[in-house]
Amino acid sequence: MSQPNDQVYSIPAPYRRMENMHILFWLLKDIGWCMVWKPLGILMIFPTLLIAVLITWRTLDIKAELAHNLAIVFWISANSYWMISEFVGFDTVPIWGSFTGKHLALLPFLTGLLILLYYYLVQKPREARAEAVATS
Repeated sequence: MSQPNDQVYSIPAPYRRMENMHILFWLLKDIGWCMVWKPLGILMIFPTLLIAVLITWRTLDIKAELAHNLAIVFWISANSYWMISEFVGFDTVPIWGSFTGKHLALLPFLTGLLILLYYYLVQKPREARAEAVATS
């Protein structure tokens, strides 16, 4: 139930349509990956990632949205790299010890995770303290 102090985050209709197209492109990319339809999978990386970056850019001033949207950009990047590594065949090539080509996708995955950890462990508590001080 809404409280009187709850903030409302509204999305203008053109942005909402862009986000919906983003989901469509993302699904097409992953269907291409699942079905090993290489041209579809690779082609859909570009609109999926581009829209994710645009959505992120749009939310630069809203810390919670920015953190989550940045994590999504890194997730799509990692996911796309992983897909390409399988398509090209270097996903199982040893890189270092037991790490293979696909394990390099951990770098953007972990970057997204670190952004969210920072937001939840540092930024959000800081915002809560500032709000508590402002209302007291």
